[in-house]
Amino acid sequence: MPETHHFKPSSWSNVLADMAPALHIASGDTVRTETLDAAGGNPQGERVANRPNPMNGPIHVEGAEPGDALRVEILRIDPASDTGWTRAALSANVLDPEYARNLPPRDRADWIIDRKASTVRLEKPETALERMILPYRPMIGCFGVAPVGGEAISTATSGPNGGNMDYRGFTVGCSVSFPVSVPGALFFLGDCHAAQGDGEISGTGVETCCDVEVRLTVEKKRAIGWPRGELGDRIFTVGNARPLDQALQHATTEMVAWLKYDYGLSEADTAHLLGQTVRYEVGNVYNPAYTMVCSVPKQWLPAS
Repeated sequence: MPETHHFKPSSWSNVLADMAPALHIASGDTVRTETLDAAGGNPQGERVANRPNPMNGPIHVEGAEPGDALRVEILRIDPASDTGWTRAALSANVLDPEYARNLPPRDRADWIIDRKASTVRLEKPETALERMILPYRPMIGCFGVAPVGGEAISTATSGPNGGNMDYRGFTVGCSVSFPVSVPGALFFLGDCHAAQGDGEISGTGVETCCDVEVRLTVEKKRAIGWPRGELGDRIFTVGNARPLDQALQHATTEMVAWLKYDYGLSEADTAHLLGQTVRYEVGNVYNPAYTMVCSVPKQWLPAS
């Protein structure tokens, strides 16, 4: 019978790596946990961990072995704080170089999270933004599993194992599968945002602490190369790399493999399907590895 675990970490990690587990669970169990913000702050405003993006975990999932996949279902992301923060300047790399020379300092801006109204707004808006009250649209910025080959990958970046992808589609109702490279998969989770635009082009979403609930399930002998997911009426794949075209190539190649081996499509079929229905989204263009998402509407997929 699946169990629900209330995980309260006493330490956090700034890398995704093969390390001693903080929690052991069975496949199909649910984990509820409270995350810190990207700078290591807790809901009381105390800094209790180092930046960047301190992760809860790792969580060892029984039965996970190299060659499997770990499916993560995002069940709940509720605010654990009434405040969040961003940086008040765009990233230089998303602007023309001449314009970027005159960017202002990356000062911190505080935001108010109204839990009752489910909204997010600047605490001290400029006059032009006084009416900008955004819906609370939570997402997980950084999560994944231990990488292959004994690597330790910083929570500032991402790879085939996931990591700091900052894709706004990683929200409630989304499920994501990661390739397992070590026994137990070793799952990490953190860096939640109350809101964020595509690309995370200021280097932050509305960084905050959240109460998160996920279900972790081992998918035996599902050998995948990059994260794969489902959200609403579509399936998607994720590529993480720099330059951006390489991230797109990883995501597209992973989608082609999924369509060929799980849905039985030929090379010509995948060309027709992707050529006319594919959609691309930018997860982030701020981190050392950029994130691209390749998605296909489920309505055009043959029965698997």
